[in-house]
Amino acid sequence: MMQRQKPSYLCSLLIIPFFLLVACSSTPKNDYDLDYNFANLKSFSQLPPPDNSDPLSANRIKQAISNSLTSQGFIPETQAADFYVGYGFRIDDKPKDSGFSIGLGTGTWGSSGGASIGTSVDVPVGSNTAKIQTIQIDIIDPKTNQLIWRGTDKFTFDEGGEAKAQETNATVAKILAQFPPKTEK
Repeated sequence: MMQRQKPSYLCSLLIIPFFLLVACSSTPKNDYDLDYNFANLKSFSQLPPPDNSDPLSANRIKQAISNSLTSQGFIPETQAADFYVGYGFRIDDKPKDSGFSIGLGTGTWGSSGGASIGTSVDVPVGSNTAKIQTIQIDIIDPKTNQLIWRGTDKFTFDEGGEAKAQETNATVAKILAQFPPKTEK
């Protein structure tokens, strides 16, 4: 009896959702002074937080910055730091997805195969908007008071509390993982 091989397109259909999930995750953006020598930076000092109407988010970001930089080996310094760290953030409304989806499936059973198409519609429960928090972190040279590096990223949340605190920590860590830039100097 001859074994029937499964079509290779079935494997492709299993892999596609993984790549779509990865493509939806955000990647931090950064920019920096191409002529600056980042190798000499060892200690940091945080600038006072900006005035805002969300002191919980401000304090979380400030603490996450300190934790991330310290874990990278930078030393917090109140005076005579090698660089200053400032940050800003904003929260915007984002419409939630419509809840309408279309699916395509294929399969084999014994010596026969088939394909199907299906649709679904979600019934919205609760709010029809989510929140997006964008965080911007600036690294400033204390001697010239010039911006030498900037990183930004964002995350989506529905409510505050522990989940938002964890997303804040993860987002700040992703941003600062790109600091200092890997330059060829």
